[in-house]
Amino acid sequence: MYRNLLIVCLLGMLPAGSSLAAEPPTAPLSAETEECIGCHISVTPGIVKDWSASRHQRMTPGRALQRPEIERRISVQQVPDKLSRVAVGCYECHSQNPDRHADNFEHMGYRINVVVSPNDCATCHPVEVKQYSGTKKARAHGNLMDNPLYMTLAHSILGSKSVEDGVIVSADASENSLRETCLGCHGTRVEVRGMKTISTPFDDIQVPDLTNWPNQGVGRINPDGSLGACTSCHPRHEFSIEVARKPYTCAQCHLEPDVPAWNVYKESKHGNIYLSKWKEWDFTAVPWVMGEDFRAPTCAVCHNSLVTNPDGDVIARRTHDFGARLWVRLFSLVYSHPQPRDGDVTVIRNADGLPLPTTFTGQPATEYLIDGPVAEKRQAAMVAVCNGCHSTDWINGHFDKLDRTIEETDRMILTTTRLMTEVWERGIEDGTNPFDETIEKMWLKQWLFYGNSIKYASAMTGAPDYAAFKNGWWEMSRNLREMADMMDIKGKLKEEEAE
Repeated sequence: MYRNLLIVCLLGMLPAGSSLAAEPPTAPLSAETEECIGCHISVTPGIVKDWSASRHQRMTPGRALQRPEIERRISVQQVPDKLSRVAVGCYECHSQNPDRHADNFEHMGYRINVVVSPNDCATCHPVEVKQYSGTKKARAHGNLMDNPLYMTLAHSILGSKSVEDGVIVSADASENSLRETCLGCHGTRVEVRGMKTISTPFDDIQVPDLTNWPNQGVGRINPDGSLGACTSCHPRHEFSIEVARKPYTCAQCHLEPDVPAWNVYKESKHGNIYLSKWKEWDFTAVPWVMGEDFRAPTCAVCHNSLVTNPDGDVIARRTHDFGARLWVRLFSLVYSHPQPRDGDVTVIRNADGLPLPTTFTGQPATEYLIDGPVAEKRQAAMVAVCNGCHSTDWINGHFDKLDRTIEETDRMILTTTRLMTEVWERGIEDGTNPFDETIEKMWLKQWLFYGNSIKYASAMTGAPDYAAFKNGWWEMSRNLREMADMMDIKGKLKEEEAE
């Protein structure tokens, strides 16, 4: 009965002319998933419709394993027998590893997990999960929350403010303000604090009461202890590779002023071609054929997709380690530097003992960063992607220009940092919190906003306005001049007070 009801409901929800509406589902459903949909078609029809458009609904894992290896979208070598013959439905995702899940609960006669975690996705995608689990993205929650310097910055920005006797007094940021801002991208810690009652059209039911939920941050800590959220890039419940490959997904977090990748991409030649021609491209093909399925790179092409040429030769292998093709970290903290060796950057200490990858004078903490051979290997992987469209001279010229731009930008940041160091040494400002005073916030903007804008503009094949006037050299030069003027004024006032 549920099977027939499901087909009628699903086909009725699809738009007229849809290829799915013209054909019945091609993968059988488990009895458990049929029962889930029997209720959820009424309770959460949007979820059911998303899932009905997914590859999960149309392809069994067993059939997926029969495809040529280069065309597979799963990486497991053998699927559990019970899962191999049915579509990947509600029950198949929400019932995995129940003993690991603190959020597992009894629901309509079944044991169900609220949160589907990377550990659960690893049932079919173990290689992808393993690659992701060691990255800065997977560790994003801890990399922020366990770094006292970053948290000082977060509290300085987000903490509530009051004025007492003409002095601004700040309190620490609330859990909610952190969740609304930094942790929206970095991920929250989701825990179970008990059970609660919710009302449904059928009856009141008991469900786990989760902290810091909902959240889809890349470094979310899940109730089973796993790190990350696959749905950051592959949104529930369609889990579309098309969505993950389009730059709008990355634009959720990677945008100006601090990480202006999306803004720079739109202004670049690559972005120009994408925005003009994307309707002619195939974002679902595996492998993704350069020159046929797409004609200019998106974020996914450069950073993680499996890309081949029309002859089937692999240009770049799929990876869910988004730093695997990156050799330099453009994102300034305070200067650019070689990429960290490990995704857990909380262990990094510079020569001054601070939890930063460089000192304030630019000396890198080399023992925590990749060395030359690793950097060369990673750059070669990126160059291979560029070679799919560009000549060697073009590519070499591009990366030579990037190297010089990084050097020149970091030199300007160093000038600003020396000025800031003088401010602290002369007692013009108290450097205990390096982010709370006006001149300190100006120093922060110099590397976090303006320096990043220039470097991203150079790296992403040309966005000259972001290198010049839009958060670029114009702002960096103006900001330095204003900081110097402010230091002189405040320094004189300090001297007069001393007299």
